[in-house]
Amino acid sequence: MSILNNRDIIVVGQQPWDTAIGSNCKDLALEFSKNNRVLYINAPLDRRTSFQQKDAETVKKRLRIIAGKEEGLEQVSPNLWVYYPKIIVESINWIKIVPLFRWLNKLNNQKFARDINFASRKLNFENFILFNDNDIFRSFHLKELLNPALSVYYSRDYIIATPYWQYHGKYLEPRLIEKSDLCVANSVFLANYCRKYNPNSFYVGQGCDFTLFRNDVHIPIPEDLSTIKGPILGYVGAILSIRLDEEILLHLAKERPDWSIVLVGPEDDDFKKSELHHMGNVHFLGSKKTETLAAYINGFDVCLNPQTINPLTIGNYPRKIDEYLAMGKPAIATKTEAMSIFEHHVYLAETKEDYVALAEKALAENSEDISRERVNFAHTHTWEENVAQIYKAINEVSNSVTGDKS
Repeated sequence: MSILNNRDIIVVGQQPWDTAIGSNCKDLALEFSKNNRVLYINAPLDRRTSFQQKDAETVKKRLRIIAGKEEGLEQVSPNLWVYYPKIIVESINWIKIVPLFRWLNKLNNQKFARDINFASRKLNFENFILFNDNDIFRSFHLKELLNPALSVYYSRDYIIATPYWQYHGKYLEPRLIEKSDLCVANSVFLANYCRKYNPNSFYVGQGCDFTLFRNDVHIPIPEDLSTIKGPILGYVGAILSIRLDEEILLHLAKERPDWSIVLVGPEDDDFKKSELHHMGNVHFLGSKKTETLAAYINGFDVCLNPQTINPLTIGNYPRKIDEYLAMGKPAIATKTEAMSIFEHHVYLAETKEDYVALAEKALAENSEDISRERVNFAHTHTWEENVAQIYKAINEVSNSVTGDKS
């Protein structure tokens, strides 16, 4: 297994350490810190957020740090520090004049870099690796301003498909990918996207925490699921029209009225108005606590990921698929380039009609042996293995980069 030992790593990205949701970047930083010193830089507070969310505790904390009333550098484990920048950057994404945006963005980057240097000097970080988690704007110039030994761009979402990033992100992200020493991506689609701009682009997979998702312990079926007639085809996650194909679910429910379709998670307004709510074999169970999700998956006969294909979803690594497989469950998902790595363990559908045929197949051929194969495959997608692949990519590129600098 590839290992990186006794290096200093500075991590920048979009997800703050005190986020209320799960974060790839945090999990990677924790894994990095097992063998290296890691400085995790929270995104700096921007001017608009400082006004609009001034009553939020996360913003109050940052304002106290900026005012010098609280320390911004926190050690959270023996090799891991989190830094809350002591600056406010300007909110500039609304500016559509490209030269003006780029000039202001460089000023934001310079301010950010000075603050990162302040924190890194306090810890005596030297010859460090800069790991950038999809932070296109604030970290665009950090390679030149911080002069790391190696710069790594981490692509985990096709974010330029989202409205916020579409205007300036579409031309800046390719340039950021191009000038990084290497790029690592959590899906095949994103690795191929990065490779258009940088030959040193690698698919490194995705890490998952399977602590809650186990099929070797007894997990009682939740009461609101236990009364639903089987076979049950279920989905767990946010129920959003931009991500899920309503037509697939409608087709399944109409073609097989003897099957129950169960959806667990918060709905957007489009789904709240859906015809699905008027069908007797479709059940919306609402949002559930994270620690109970495995129990719902345990009660499904077949798990679903009826993803709609659009620029936002096409490159995404479907973490929920690993969770389904870790429970030993048969899973059907929409076929995409990112899903190619699952092709031997997941039923991949290209049409709504495929979903019906594949569900019948999944119900008919499920067995303990196949279930065990699913579990074993899911457990190749740990954070340890994910980071080992990142280290492998870094080691492959670092010698040539060092040679160029000497």
